[in-house]
Amino acid sequence: MSAPEFVPRKAGRSGKAYESPPRRPDSWLAVRPGDLEGRAQPGGPGLGVQGPDQGYALTLARRLRDQLVLTDGESADDAIAGILGIALRRASLFGRAPVIDDLRLALHLFGFLDADAPNDLVDYRRPRFAEADSSHHYAEVRELAVQVPEATLRMTAGEVAARRADWRALLALS
Repeated sequence: MSAPEFVPRKAGRSGKAYESPPRRPDSWLAVRPGDLEGRAQPGGPGLGVQGPDQGYALTLARRLRDQLVLTDGESADDAIAGILGIALRRASLFGRAPVIDDLRLALHLFGFLDADAPNDLVDYRRPRFAEADSSHHYAEVRELAVQVPEATLRMTAGEVAARRADWRALLALS
């Protein structure tokens, strides 16, 4: 190992002093397969929505599990699996990690937190959330997340809960 010039040398040792490594080049190119081009994450069908700490939504979902209002044949696991994509999409829309209101909005949207959810909403959600927790229904769960309009995602959970009777408009269904 080289030493600074002011350190005394012992006989028989190299007199080489410390030198800085060569200067790094100013430019850099993304040439590896995993490198991103441009400044943003890629977007498109099947690429989902990126955001920080998305796994925290699972912790938040556990806190809401006991509050779910389910009908016969519905599962809490399926309800949570179905609404997670919606909640994560909302969180990434605001450029942040998920918060509890992201999940509440999605749950209110499909009536999972409302004891008096409209019967036609329950009939609408039942086949869409059936077996959502299964890996075989990934495309259907992704479709649930894409189905919700951005205008609805920008509302508060309280606004969505107050408009539960108008659920078709919130989901942009005719």
